[in-house]
Amino acid sequence: MTRFRPCIDLHAGQVKQIVGGTLTNTESDLKVNHVSNSPSSCFARLYRENELRGGHVIMLGPGNEPAAKEALAEWRGGLQIGGGITEETALQWIEWGAEKVIMTSYLFPDGRLSRERLNLVFTALGNNRDKLVIDLSCRRKDRRWFVATNKWQTVTDTEVNRESIHLFEPYCSEFLIHAADNEGLQRGIDHELVSRLSEWCSIPVTYAGGAASLDDLNTVQQLSHGKVDLTIGSALDIFGGTAAKFEDCVSWNKQVPEP
Repeated sequence: MTRFRPCIDLHAGQVKQIVGGTLTNTESDLKVNHVSNSPSSCFARLYRENELRGGHVIMLGPGNEPAAKEALAEWRGGLQIGGGITEETALQWIEWGAEKVIMTSYLFPDGRLSRERLNLVFTALGNNRDKLVIDLSCRRKDRRWFVATNKWQTVTDTEVNRESIHLFEPYCSEFLIHAADNEGLQRGIDHELVSRLSEWCSIPVTYAGGAASLDDLNTVQQLSHGKVDLTIGSALDIFGGTAAKFEDCVSWNKQVPEP
């Protein structure tokens, strides 16, 4: 059954909700939906108290490591960490308390998949796929999706499809997939992508991007037959939203059978 997966997005050391497509190297392009007055540890504690495992902490750019470490220290082994991680730092983040590390941009130098880097990361984690989440966040071209890296500004030549999913599955225990064109807009999820992911993936996968209300949990449940989990960000009341209540998401998860 579809689960709600929480998030902690970090930008310039603060917990924020950002419109994904505006996250460029030009500060004036940035559109922020919410800046929290609470530290990252406050959200980690909230997730721990409500047993919301599998949430992701994403470092969007530099200056976020102290806040990320603060969140992980609050709930050791309960959160995943992503953003700027390499094979040299992957194991360090596990030692700092991450349940798993999330990898994207490092695997795609110059917009192309590096099998060498993928193997280096896998080796650095002791060949333990349970410690790795691969983030295949993507942008849509016609009715196809291509992996987008570097804060979703670089569209790679790797298409998200059955073949690429099967290529990555032996290396990781989960996928995280942001629909970058929908991220932060609260205008609805990419129905077709959710449906395809449920067909292509044989391991857990979390979709993020565009969730506008609690109803989207039910929509993802129906589209994916319960195989895809959902992250709700900007619409959530703890991030300044009005369309989805955190306590309702917690209640939704309580009806999900334990894996």
